[in-house]
Amino acid sequence: MRALRFNAPFDVVVVDAPDPMIVDPRDAIVRVAATCVCGSDLWPYRGDNPRDAGSAIGHECVGEVVEVGNDVRHISVGDFVVVPFLASCGHCLLCREGQVQSCTVAAEAGVFSTQGAQAEYVRTPLADGSLVVVPGGRPAENLVPHLLALSDVMGTGYHAAVSARVRPGDTVAVVGDGAVGLSGVLAARLLGAERIIALSRHADRQALAQSFGATHIVPERGEDAVAAVREITDGVGADAVLECVGTEESMATAFDAARPGATVGFVGVPHGVVAPIGRMFRHNIGLAGGVAPTRVYTPDLVARVLAGEITPGDVFDRRVSLEELPSGYAEMNERRAIKVWATP
Repeated sequence: MRALRFNAPFDVVVVDAPDPMIVDPRDAIVRVAATCVCGSDLWPYRGDNPRDAGSAIGHECVGEVVEVGNDVRHISVGDFVVVPFLASCGHCLLCREGQVQSCTVAAEAGVFSTQGAQAEYVRTPLADGSLVVVPGGRPAENLVPHLLALSDVMGTGYHAAVSARVRPGDTVAVVGDGAVGLSGVLAARLLGAERIIALSRHADRQALAQSFGATHIVPERGEDAVAAVREITDGVGADAVLECVGTEESMATAFDAARPGATVGFVGVPHGVVAPIGRMFRHNIGLAGGVAPTRVYTPDLVARVLAGEITPGDVFDRRVSLEELPSGYAEMNERRAIKVWATP
C-alpha cells in the first residue's frame, strides 16, 4: 500500500509500505476512504516533538472494514466506520466511566493510539470498542468530510466545551482558531451558548467561526484580547472558556478571560504551560479537559451529521490526494490552510 512516513522535521513522504495485517484477534483492517492532517501532527513536523525517522503518522480516518479478527463480534466486513483516534476496549472500568482515552486494556496491549492513518489501509486495534459504524453503509460523498471530522477534531472541540461545562445561555470564549477551536465554537453552539466569542486574527477563520455560531470576533491577542472579552461581558469575563492551542500564552489568555467561578476546558496539547494556581484559587476558576475521549461523543455526533444538524467537515478547506498530502503539511504549517484532508 501507499502510506505517509515521517523522515525528519519538514520531511514527510509517501512510500510503498507493507499492508497491515491482523495481529490480534480483536483487530480489524479498514480501507481508508479519507484521512487528514491534525494540528498535533505539526508538532513533530516542525521538530518541536521528537519522532523516529521512518515512523508512520496520522490518526484520523474513516473507511470500510475489509477484514476482522476472530474475536470481533460487533464490527463486520463491509461496515463503513469512523475510526476514533484512540483505541479502547469499551468494557473495562475506565471505559465504562467514559474515560476511554485511558483504557487499561488498550494500554496493556500497547495500542493506545491508532497511529498510521495517513495510508490506504490501517489496522484498528480493539475494533469492537473503538470503531463507530455509520448506519446505512457508505454515505454520500458530501458527508465523508463531516464524518472524518468526528475521528478527532470535532470530538476534541466538543470535549473542550463539555469540560468547560458550557450551559444554555452562557457566554463562551474560544481561544484558538485552528480546526479544534473552530469545532469548539460549533460545540458551544450545540450546548446552547448564547454568546460565543471567537479569538481569531484571520479573516477566513473568522468567517467559518461565525458560520459555526460565533457571535463576536476578537482579533487581538494577549492582554488586548482579554480586555476585549471583558468589554463584551461588562467587565466580568466569560462563563466558560475553551483553550484549544496548548501554549503558555493561550492558557494565560484563557484564565484571564474567565469570570470567577468559570471553568477553562483545555484540549490543546500542552507545551510549556503552567496553570495559574493563584488565580484559580482566588477566583474559584476550574481547569478540566485533556485528551478527548472522542469515542464517547462519536455516536451522537454521527447521528447529527446524518441528520444534517452539523457540518463539522467545513473545517477542511483543502482536499488533496494521498500522494499530495506532504504538501498539506506545509500548507497547514504555514497557515495557508486550516485543515487538509486526503483521499487515497
